[in-house]
Amino acid sequence: MIDQLDPEVAGFLAALNEGFPPVATMTGAEARAATRARQVPPANLDDVRSAEDVTIPVAGGTIGARVYRPHGADDVRRPLVVFLHGGGFVFCDLESHDGFCRQLARGVDAVVVSVDYRLAPEHPAPTAAEDGYAALLWANERHDELGTDPARVVVAGDSAGGNLAAVVALMTRDRGGPVLAGQALLGPVIDPACDTPSYDLYAEGWFNTRATMEWYWDQYLGPERRLPEPPELVAPARAADHAGLAPAIIAITAADPLRDEGQAYAARLAAAGVPVVARTYPGLFHGTLTFLTLRAGDSARELLYADLRTLLDRTTRETPR
Repeated sequence: MIDQLDPEVAGFLAALNEGFPPVATMTGAEARAATRARQVPPANLDDVRSAEDVTIPVAGGTIGARVYRPHGADDVRRPLVVFLHGGGFVFCDLESHDGFCRQLARGVDAVVVSVDYRLAPEHPAPTAAEDGYAALLWANERHDELGTDPARVVVAGDSAGGNLAAVVALMTRDRGGPVLAGQALLGPVIDPACDTPSYDLYAEGWFNTRATMEWYWDQYLGPERRLPEPPELVAPARAADHAGLAPAIIAITAADPLRDEGQAYAARLAAAGVPVVARTYPGLFHGTLTFLTLRAGDSARELLYADLRTLLDRTTRETPR
């Protein structure tokens, strides 16, 4: 199947397969150091007017976040996107996803708050999800300061961050708010079972492997993978009911162990009456929506931003003023 890929994608995948650190053989701290050493400064600093680092109080301490404000008039209320980065619950940070968040802010004309949640294994589940919810509450209390619209709030994330975004969407429903206009899940991690057919089909050779995914879950949950109560604080598909959740935009890469669980979660939401836009991108592998240097992902990103703009425009028309 790899020989059928676009040449740019095949070359990018080969470089990742050869050069990405063997994180599943490392401690969490070693994996963070190894992946941080590979980070490249973003080339799109001018996509936003400003990027400001802030501190957010959470249970047991504080976390960092970065607020991206797009170019444009100051007297316009913009959507708010609270973004949760990927990295297997173990690594990545504000810097790893800085370029993507800048492009997201520009593409959607939204204020983006990128959350530097606490990482496993030092901070096991559901710490990261609770940090994401705390960051959403923090941002939701500051619409005047941020210049954002309370009726157009989205929680978003990629990979493990997609898991956290889905969990935070459940939290907002079950904890009485804040009301979300949408949830955007990019190649989301949904369940620790790791037992779908796509896990067999793409177990090795496609950058994100079965062994690596199992290691991520072991770091987040512990080697016995005990779920918290309720289980949807970690595994969003295991909620007893998905009715009443925010409309979802789910982007799925086809050559990915996570493909089937992303598609199944989209179907589960739709069956519960949740408006869903789910797109599966053939010829792309896990993470390619946030790899800005991979031109083959440009159209997928542009479609993602267009889907978000459409959702938020619809919210504007339907919300009484």
